[in-house]
Amino acid sequence: MTATLIGYARCSTDEQDLTAQRQLLLGLGVAPDRIYLDHGLTGANRNRPGLNQALAAVRSGDTLVVPKLDRLARSVPDARAIGDSLVARDVKLSLGGTIYDPADPMGKMFFNILATFAEFEVDLLRLRTREGMAIARAKGRLRGEQPKLSARQQAHLVQLHQIGQHTIAELAELFSVSRPTVYRVLERARGTSTSTSLSAGNAT
Repeated sequence: MTATLIGYARCSTDEQDLTAQRQLLLGLGVAPDRIYLDHGLTGANRNRPGLNQALAAVRSGDTLVVPKLDRLARSVPDARAIGDSLVARDVKLSLGGTIYDPADPMGKMFFNILATFAEFEVDLLRLRTREGMAIARAKGRLRGEQPKLSARQQAHLVQLHQIGQHTIAELAELFSVSRPTVYRVLERARGTSTSTSLSAGNAT
């Protein structure tokens, strides 16, 4: 039986492009119809349809080809689980063209080292993201979720509601927001109106 190269590529967000990874796999000899993809799924998400299809496609003697280990797994336990499944099925692993045989003690050691570094890189990225957010928050750059409607739009919505010719659902459709947003705008307007009335009464 002829050994087959099965390719797998993944990107974490919908904005990212898989073209470069596909070209790399094609350059490594993987046939176009043997490449399986996951788009917009993180490595931490083990339920990846493209990966499941790739693992189902490999047979004894085949090689699973991946551009980099972090495209296959982003944690040591996940990488080991995939490696163990490849060993059980006599399948080799190619990372960017370098063949690792998970059944070979030396290959298994390098595979585990690479998995450890991949997980370490993810942890560093998370740490840097949290630190960056903390610094931005301290400088006032992160102000939380911004209002869906401007002050002028909110005032217009309240006026239309007071006229009584539109239902809540119609107002939501008119301003392209959800009904809970309409209710919140009206509730804030009532609260502001009540506070203003009380202030005027105290002044007299």
